[in-house]
Amino acid sequence: MWKRLFPLLIPCLLLTVEHASAQESKTKKIIRIGVTQTISYPDFDTDANGFEKALAEAGLKEGIHVMYDRQNAWGDMNHAHRISQRFLNAKVDLIHSIATPSSQAAVRTIQHIPIVFSSVTDPIGSELIPKTSTLGTKTETNVTGISDRWPVFLQFEMYTKFFSKAKKWGTIYNPGDPRSTPYIKEMREAAKKLGVELIETTLFSHGETLRATQSLAGKVQAIHITFDAMAISSFDTIVKVCNEKKIPLFGGDLRCVSRGAMAAYGWDYFQIGHAAGRKAVQILRGEKPGDLPWEQGEKLLLMINENAAKTQGAIIYPELLKKADKVITE
Repeated sequence: MWKRLFPLLIPCLLLTVEHASAQESKTKKIIRIGVTQTISYPDFDTDANGFEKALAEAGLKEGIHVMYDRQNAWGDMNHAHRISQRFLNAKVDLIHSIATPSSQAAVRTIQHIPIVFSSVTDPIGSELIPKTSTLGTKTETNVTGISDRWPVFLQFEMYTKFFSKAKKWGTIYNPGDPRSTPYIKEMREAAKKLGVELIETTLFSHGETLRATQSLAGKVQAIHITFDAMAISSFDTIVKVCNEKKIPLFGGDLRCVSRGAMAAYGWDYFQIGHAAGRKAVQILRGEKPGDLPWEQGEKLLLMINENAAKTQGAIIYPELLKKADKVITE
C-alpha cells in the first residue's frame, strides 16, 4: 500500500517544503543599516565601500540580507542631526557614521541603537566615547568604531628611513589650533626616540606660510608636515619653497604626495571602513557594541612621488621603492 501511495505523496511534500520556504523568505527580517556620511570626499567614500565589503564577505548581501539607507550631510551639522533623527524614527538596526560631525550627531541623538563610527580623528575629544575608554578598550555604551588618527611615531620613523643621516627635521604648524597640539607633542616625543632634532616654525594665517617655510631653509635637512589644518591647506606654498630650496618634504596624508610631497605614509581608508564593517558584523550576530574595543586603523600605505623627490634634490633607496604601495613617476 505504501509503495502505491509514496509516489503520490512526493509532490505533496515538495509543495509543502516550497510553501514553507516561501513563508520563511517573506517573514525573514532584512537588516536595516543607516549610513550617515559627513560629506562626499574620496577617503570617506572609500571608507563606506570597505564597510559594505566586510558585510558582504560575511554573507550579508545588499538587497537580500541587508538594506542600506545612505545619507550625506553635505557638511551641514543641522542636516547631520536630521539624518540621525530619521534613523531613530525608522528604528534601524545599526548605524554606520563616517567622519566626526556625522558621528557626533548620531551619538547625541541615539542612545540605544548600535553605532559604529569610522574615519574619526579623536573619538574621545569629540565626545563619542567616555574619557575613560582609551584606545583599544571597551566603551560600555552603544558606540564603537575605528579611528583614523595619524600614527605620528610610525610616520616619522618611516620618513627617517629615507634619510638615515638626517639629524635635523623641520615642521610647520598653527599653535592657535588645539587640534594640532597633540600631534606636535607626539612629533617631539618621536624625534627624541628616533635621535633627531625637531625644529619648529609657526604660522597663524595662510599668508605666513611662505615666510614660515623659508625660515627653515638652511636649518633642516627635511620637512615633515603633521596634522595641521592651516599647513595642509597651504601645502602648495610649502611645496613651492621646498622645490626651490631643495628640501625633501613629507606629509602625513596620502593626498600630500599628489600635491608635491616626495612621500607619505598614511591610512588605507578602505581598510578603515572594512575594520568598522567587521565590528558591525559582530554586533549583528549578537555582540554588544560596548563590549567591542574601539581601535585605530590597521594598515598604512606608503606612497612615493619620484618626480617630487628629484625636484627636491632627494635620491630614494631602491628598497624603499620596493616597499612602496604606489609610486608616482610623473
